[in-house]
Amino acid sequence: MKPSKNNADLLHKQYVHSLKREKRKVRLYQLLIFLLFFTSWEFSSKMKAIDPLLFSSPSKIIDLLFSKLHDGTLMENLSVTLIETIVGFILGTLLGTLLAAILWWSPMVSKVLDPYLVILNAMPKVALGPILIVGLGPGYASIISMGVIISIIITTIVVYTAFREVDSNFLKVLRIFGASRFQCFWEAILPASFPTIISTLKVNVGLSWVGVIVGEFLVSSKGLGYMITYGFQVFDFTLVWLALLVIAVFATVMYQIVAFIERKIVKE
Repeated sequence: MKPSKNNADLLHKQYVHSLKREKRKVRLYQLLIFLLFFTSWEFSSKMKAIDPLLFSSPSKIIDLLFSKLHDGTLMENLSVTLIETIVGFILGTLLGTLLAAILWWSPMVSKVLDPYLVILNAMPKVALGPILIVGLGPGYASIISMGVIISIIITTIVVYTAFREVDSNFLKVLRIFGASRFQCFWEAILPASFPTIISTLKVNVGLSWVGVIVGEFLVSSKGLGYMITYGFQVFDFTLVWLALLVIAVFATVMYQIVAFIERKIVKE
């Protein structure tokens, strides 16, 4: 018995070591791609293989980054967009999950609303921007609403599908013991759908950023979307690239936070 246990421990250690080694290789390749991309970008801009006015260069973007950090304008615009995005992200996910719960709770409501959900999902939500601005005014409410609208429908559809696909045997057991419909939802449906809800959060990260930036394109006088619009207006494409890279960094951070929460929930 003892040799077999030692062999199992050795195999486990080898497996863990191989996973760590593979993870290090992945990180190394990611770093190499990152360095190669920005080095090629800088070199191409210096050699004018690409239009330096249109594509700028990493060195110019870094210089502008420090300049904007020094005068405080970057942090001011970033904080506005970040707050709008987080609020839109949270509201879109919560409202979408709530709508999914209502559809699960009432099959009649689900049957009535199903075609409308399909239509709303197919509709380009960005086209609703001007209507929101007129209806809610040119402020934070209309911008946050853009972030919510873009994510709420897809959240509703995906989460509702997850609710319906929960094993019916769970519900049968609970009903045998006299559980109410609310208890069935709270004890079986919702916990079983947590992985899908968390996965939906990943999608909503990107959708919320898209909605908020589009809203800022249309109406805002502050935020990263405004920086992009202003950069285009004055042909300062270095400012545009700076805003885009900042968006990419913080969208990635939000995504990694959601991925971390997913790993914790799945592990549990």
